[in-house]
Parts: sequence; C-alpha cells; structure tokens
Amino acid sequence: MTETTPDTWTVAGRTFTSRLIVGTGKYKDFAQNAAAVAASGAEIVTVAVRRVNVSDPKAPMLTDFIDPKQVTYLPNTAGCFTADDAIRTLRLAREAGGWDLVKLEVLGEARTLYPDMRETLKATEVLAKEGFAVMVYCVDDPIAAKQLEEVGAVAIMPLGAPIGSGLGIQNRVTIRLIVEGAKVPVLVDAGVGTASDAAVAMELGCDGVLMNTAIAEAKDPIRMARAMKAAVEAGRDAYLAGRMATRRYADPSSPLAGLI
Repeated sequence: MTETTPDTWTVAGRTFTSRLIVGTGKYKDFAQNAAAVAASGAEIVTVAVRRVNVSDPKAPMLTDFIDPKQVTYLPNTAGCFTADDAIRTLRLAREAGGWDLVKLEVLGEARTLYPDMRETLKATEVLAKEGFAVMVYCVDDPIAAKQLEEVGAVAIMPLGAPIGSGLGIQNRVTIRLIVEGAKVPVLVDAGVGTASDAAVAMELGCDGVLMNTAIAEAKDPIRMARAMKAAVEAGRDAYLAGRMATRRYADPSSPLAGLI
C-alpha cells in the first residue's frame, strides 16, 4: 500500500475498504441502525438470522433500511449452542437470501457466551465442504485459530473480551500471535467498548474489528459510530507506520549536549 492506493482487505475473494463491521442488534429501531452504519462507513453488517427479519414482508424488514445491494450482509448464527443448529440456520439463510459468506458462532453457555470450540470446529468443517465461506468467532487461542483455518475458515474472529462486555481487548499477546500465524484475515469480534479498544485491535495488526453493543448502547450511537470509524483508521495507520521502540528510561526529544 502507498498513500495513493487504497488500503483494502480481502476475504473469500471479496475486497473491502472499510475495516469496521457493524452489527444489527440492540438499536432502538432499524432507522437508527441504518444511520449508525452510514456514520461508521461500514461495508459489512452482521445479521442474526434467528432474530432479525430479512424475509417476512408483513413485518418491518432490515433490508428496507440497509440496502443489501450497497452493504454486504453477513448472516450469523447468534443464539446457536450446537453445530447442528448453526449449520441448519446458515442453510436457511442461504435459501432465503442466497448468502454464502457467513459468520459462524457456536456458543458454549449462556452466562459467558464463550464459543464451544469442539462444536465450532465441527460446524466450520461441514459448512466449508458445503461451499460456505465461513468467518468464525472463536476463543483468543492461536492453536484453535490455526485448527479453524485448517478445516476451511476464511477468516478468524477471536474475541477480545466476552460478548457485550465492553471490557476491551484483554489479552493482546494471544491476539498478536493469532495475527502472526494466520494466512487468512483476523478480525477482533466481541468485547470492544470504546474507540481506543478498536484502535488497539488495529495496532496489533488485525485486518478489522466487528462490534455491535459498543455503538448500539452508546448514549449517542451515531456519534460513537463516527468515533469507531476514526479509531479503526487511526489504529491501522499506526500499525502501518510502525511504532517506536519502548525503552526502560527517558530519551530526550532534544539533545542534552551543547545547552546554552
């Protein structure tokens, strides 16, 4: 990348400019959700297939507010606790909207919403063989991330902290190790609370950040969406620029020798 060429990223053969992915849950209505997406500059939105109406014309539809011809829909399996449920959900999504780029999450329990990696691996392998391009929510474990890649995941999405917690990235070491070891895009998914958390994810070398609650539950979601856009861009620039080395002691900006 140079200053005259766009800094894009690619997943499953599809190229995007924005590195921010926004969810479609917890907003007061679809109109607010659409305004937040516009302010964020996001080119991908996640859609909980089991919760968001995208196919019943008799009820308010997300597609009336966020045009799937302008923004890529990423169906996800939020609320699924077994591989079979997740697989079934994404098969229905493909039938309903023709979507094959999908986000997989298979939860282990309702209290922590941590992923069940055994079921996640099982579902990833089945879906990949069926032609889905699977972006996978997972634990922040470089070994698990590599296993997902080996069974066909097109993107690895380690949690920064529990879903909806807003705690920020709790383990920068493992996120960095996942980034260093991956041959597919890595995006932090879950735990972002404010703009500085998004910047940290990008400074670690991640290809992008996915968030929902951090924007939807802000006092001013539209303004927070703008802040997240700026933070992702700033964090990416900082990563590309290459940060200074850390030192144990002070190093003066101006030489101390030759003072008047």
